[in-house]
Amino acid sequence: MSSKGKLQTGAIDEELKQAGVIVGDGGAKDLSAYSESDRQILVRDGSRIRIRVFRPTESPGSGSPLIVLIHGGSFCVGSLESETPRCRSFVQAFGAVCVSVGYRLAPEHPFPTAPNDCWDALRWVAANATALGATPSRGFIVGGTSAGANLATVLAHLARDERLSPPLTGQYLCVPSVLPPTVVPQKWKAQYLSYEQHKNAPILPRTALEMFANSYKPNDVCDVDPLRDEALIYETVLRTEWEVKTKLDVYPGLPHGFWFMFPTHSRAEKFRKDLIKGTEFLLGL
Repeated sequence: MSSKGKLQTGAIDEELKQAGVIVGDGGAKDLSAYSESDRQILVRDGSRIRIRVFRPTESPGSGSPLIVLIHGGSFCVGSLESETPRCRSFVQAFGAVCVSVGYRLAPEHPFPTAPNDCWDALRWVAANATALGATPSRGFIVGGTSAGANLATVLAHLARDERLSPPLTGQYLCVPSVLPPTVVPQKWKAQYLSYEQHKNAPILPRTALEMFANSYKPNDVCDVDPLRDEALIYETVLRTEWEVKTKLDVYPGLPHGFWFMFPTHSRAEKFRKDLIKGTEFLLGL
């Protein structure tokens, strides 16, 4: 993405804020109930990335759970601002400390920059949990949307393998990209239909997926969503093969990221309510 492209992305974010979408998309509206602050943190190659910390003005007596969110945008566009509605909602609903991560984007920064940036950010958050005012024993969740959900999945595996301390207690995956068509195991191919079935889907058609994948350059290349079946397969594997407790919400007939593109749609309100119920499930409430 050129410098001009980055400026255009910022302009789009600002238009969304002015239109009330950032707050209206399920965000907490009582601005006195929380604080927001940006920080620059060091990552492994000596660069710095931006994170935004959302904290309640008054922490719950039992402590604040810790939630790290990663934005979507097919690894090539987007910004941490897009997770503001979720972060504000989690602060309001659970008194959580929420951190939105701004990782570097392709094509200037192809794979593995994004997962490396996000892993370094997650480790920084874990190491500074107390200073941030969080109580990870109340819950330590990593999550994301679309490409951000892909990165959250990677982080969950790294956290397990590298024995992250404090440990993660749950992951939130929203319309995740987790199973490229080139690596679908044989036993799941009969259920992997949406990549072809919804190749011309609105918002995120297959041609866009392939264009972004070519820019990201990885090692392996809602219901009306090309990513639908990989999400359903991943949930099934977690639940049946690894005995992970899961909660699944499906939105029939709706495209990828519908709640963001059409925030006044009646099902967008259901999505926002399901988001809170799903997070309650992850926190054991």
